[in-house]
Amino acid sequence: MAVKAIQLGQVWRSEADAQNYLVTKVYNEVFTQFVTLRKADSTAASTASIRIKVEKTKDGVTLPGYVFTQDSDSF
Repeated sequence: MAVKAIQLGQVWRSEADAQNYLVTKVYNEVFTQFVTLRKADSTAASTASIRIKVEKTKDGVTLPGYVFTQDSDSF
């Protein structure tokens, strides 16, 4: 499910490894929006950031391969 906007501090879960990632930066490059994600756990300081291109849909925006945690059924 898409969200209206991706904002700093949101937590997204990776579909590949089921890890939670925190949005630390949202920025635009020409006509494309990107976000920088960091793991949301105790190893965050020693792991590299991930750069993801934001995908626009008719319902809003989303991160390919990630699920917004408030939309997750695992709570």
